[in-house]
Amino acid sequence: MSMRRGYASYGCQTLSEQDIAAVVRVLRSDWLTQGPTIAQFEQGMCARVRARHAIAVSNGTAALHLACIALGLGPGRRLWTSPNTFVASANCARYCGAEVDFVDIDPRTLNMSVPLLEAKLIEAERAGRLPDVLVPVHFGGLPCDMAEIARLAKRYRFAVIEDASHAVGAEYRDEPVGSCRYADITVFSFHPVKIITTGEGGMLLTNDQALAAKLGLLRSHGITRDAAEMRAGTEGGWYYEQAMLGLNYRMTDIQAALGLSQLSRLDEFLARRRTLARRYQELLAGLPVTPQAGAPYALSAFHLYVVRLTHAADRRRLFDRLRSMEIGVHVHYIPVHLQPYYATLGFRRGDFPEAERYYEEALTLPLHCSLSDEDQEHAVACLRRALLESGSGV
Repeated sequence: MSMRRGYASYGCQTLSEQDIAAVVRVLRSDWLTQGPTIAQFEQGMCARVRARHAIAVSNGTAALHLACIALGLGPGRRLWTSPNTFVASANCARYCGAEVDFVDIDPRTLNMSVPLLEAKLIEAERAGRLPDVLVPVHFGGLPCDMAEIARLAKRYRFAVIEDASHAVGAEYRDEPVGSCRYADITVFSFHPVKIITTGEGGMLLTNDQALAAKLGLLRSHGITRDAAEMRAGTEGGWYYEQAMLGLNYRMTDIQAALGLSQLSRLDEFLARRRTLARRYQELLAGLPVTPQAGAPYALSAFHLYVVRLTHAADRRRLFDRLRSMEIGVHVHYIPVHLQPYYATLGFRRGDFPEAERYYEEALTLPLHCSLSDEDQEHAVACLRRALLESGSGV
């Protein structure tokens, strides 16, 4: 086996000279922020995912927060999400003063379980505590069963924010995630470990013109410079009005230039990730691990490649050993309800047993477009060796 070239991270950006040139063009232009490149990125994403409106923002968490505000979340209202996600999927409700609850996961797809969601909705209706907003999370890039979720949303009258932070380029029922066919708003994240990157950045997609206008105002202090939207008309070219209480969640043109360039390479990124995922299926055969299952209705973007260990008790030892071998394994995610903050809200271990069981067994393997076939083979060889050393058997 050849010598290693360095640490194999679980995820990282893949940048080209084209990406760098796009950013440099903006740096040499008159607009570093609030300029034309942001609109071009938004239009490019709309064309890609077949949505009518896009609002680029500073990060995925900001996108979730704005979505909650735009849908009217606040004190006395409720948001439900998956416990198997990053804390932002739940925190966005708390920023608004709303209550949070969770729906346990399907042990195969690791996404929100639709049968458990339906059972919980029936119980909540009886108790008069239905959610106002649901945030299904496309964990690892695999879409949730959104048609079934939309059916329940119509029946129980809640809004849907599709947390597709992992799923740029994923498909559901042969349509791109982000089309908003089954959701009021879809949220993307462009952190460096995601499918495409803007450094930091996020985007909201919607087909609702009124929601899009509200999100656009909320992104930039709630301020408008459009005379047609002003209460008393403009006083001059300098004039603006604050129509609502907004935030400064703007994306810069520098970030948008990188995002637009990366978007043009999305098919290349997806093809490589899917090739690596297929190779993992072959390379891991015979090892005491179970990869995340797919779904017949979806095509994953493979933001993550997660396996469940047959011998969960060995996870810490395997993690430390693989890190010592410069294999950047990780664990996604600690169930949100187990975080100390959420314990103060009354959540306890045992509340969502499938998410907790999955967490105890989970290990994330390296998967990104800079990962070579040789790197991947080395990572699996190290995993095999670590499993043998731990006594887990192969």
